[in-house]
Amino acid sequence: MADREESPSQTAGPYVHIGCMPSAAGLEGMFGGRDPGAQMITGKPEGERISLTLHLIDGAGDPVTDAMIEIWQPGPDGSFGPTEGFSHWGRQPTGSGSGAAVFETLRPGSGNEQAPHVFVWIAARGINTALMTRVYFPDAENGNDPVFRLAGDRSSTLVAEKTDDGYRHVIRLQGDAETVFFDA
Repeated sequence: MADREESPSQTAGPYVHIGCMPSAAGLEGMFGGRDPGAQMITGKPEGERISLTLHLIDGAGDPVTDAMIEIWQPGPDGSFGPTEGFSHWGRQPTGSGSGAAVFETLRPGSGNEQAPHVFVWIAARGINTALMTRVYFPDAENGNDPVFRLAGDRSSTLVAEKTDDGYRHVIRLQGDAETVFFDA
């Protein structure tokens, strides 16, 4: 083995937790015990509070339990301008054996002729260039969104489902129902 080079899938790994999410790596107390991006709502902002659960699934249908997901989103008014008590950005690990990352956030508004959506950035083992996608909401008018339309007949891979406690979305890295990813 010593005379073989690393394969691309071996060059990126769960070590992203160490610097970006130290608590997930078992390193308590860094950043004052609050991992950057772990809490998006820091005050009492106006807007509808929602829970957005993202499940990351690999090509074999198994949950990816050591990835890092970041989201960016507009505020309830559809802009990225400052929102009192709300960061517009969050970061969570996929963990607990389910491949799920849970974001407590505000429901985004629409702006610039785009439907309400959340940008998703994924770093994981075996992915050397992070993946970018979007999540749209099933109870919004998405059909006129120019990016949503680009996904064509695969646009359904971008729409979350409504649950009793918020929204849930499955991001599939490979396979017939692979999520649409974008070059950014």
